Amino acid sequence: MLLQETEKSTGGPIPEGPKLSEIMTARDGILLVHKPLHLTSHDVVDSIRELLKTKKVGHFGTLDPLATGLLLIAVGKATRLFPFFSKHDKTYRGRIRLGFSTDTFDTEGKPMSSESKSYPDQIKLEQAMRSFLGKIDQIPPPYSAKKHRGRPMYAYARQNKQIKTQPIRVVIHSFQLLAYEPPHIDVDVHCSSGTYIRSLAHDLGQALGCGAHLARLERTAIGSFSIDKSYRLEDLKTLVQKNNYEAFLIPLESLLPEMSKIILKESGQILAQNGNMIFAENIQKAVPPDKFSSYAQSEDQTYRLFSPEGSLIAFARKDPDGNGLHPFLVIDTVVSDK
Repeated sequence: MLLQETEKSTGGPIPEGPKLSEIMTARDGILLVHKPLHLTSHDVVDSIRELLKTKKVGHFGTLDPLATGLLLIAVGKATRLFPFFSKHDKTYRGRIRLGFSTDTFDTEGKPMSSESKSYPDQIKLEQAMRSFLGKIDQIPPPYSAKKHRGRPMYAYARQNKQIKTQPIRVVIHSFQLLAYEPPHIDVDVHCSSGTYIRSLAHDLGQALGCGAHLARLERTAIGSFSIDKSYRLEDLKTLVQKNNYEAFLIPLESLLPEMSKIILKESGQILAQNGNMIFAENIQKAVPPDKFSSYAQSEDQTYRLFSPEGSLIAFARKDPDGNGLHPFLVIDTVVSDK
């Protein structure tokens, strides 16, 4: 639930954040990109770097070249927000092909057995899908970017080296059947970060006894961000040519609204920019407007610190030894981070 901005009765109006056109020279923010088929996530990052003429670009969550859909692209100081976005749940829409598994768990791999046409009926299929709900231990695909001793798994697989990997704990919130026309299954998956849909398809085939692999995949959501709000690379190029950055770039000040917002006095801004402790006397307003001593219900709660003018300065947590806030990630959008 998003926090509603209110103000103390003794204070003035809450300052509005700077307009994007006023901070556009820094190009700090997040954009939602609809990744096309066959491009890697790094290819998309390179395209955005060239488009925006800035090197400080990264992504929050890789998509395989054979997958399409939503990529969160960070620009400028937004690249420092990876810890906040890397754990967001993901939603996918995909197609699973029954009949045989492959060594890559998708259509690019070599079949690992002859084709079986003993397809399950829909009742058995849905029962098997339900068995994957909740917390499960999942083995990453042999051909994946997951690291083993500093090297990605696909590097070992290409050398025909079999690496015994430890399972990872993931959460499957929902695994819905959209359509079943054997040998194809269309599904919708809502899962925790770190889940491999290729592994889910492979494991489903093993559970059904007929083998399976992932035939198609589209990521439709990351946390609260939806593919409906994303832009294709050609559309972004057109918007940049029109100098219409406000259409696609989400500024830092609008990100992570679920975190409480604290507007600092000038003294607090200087302290925060230098990573120093913030106390009640350095705060102009809090949103919601609780007393400073009762801000944090837990030491892990994170707060966004803003300048008096409304620019995001830093992220802070309550100091365990006192009543102050300790900035642990200083952003300070005043200075460009090109």
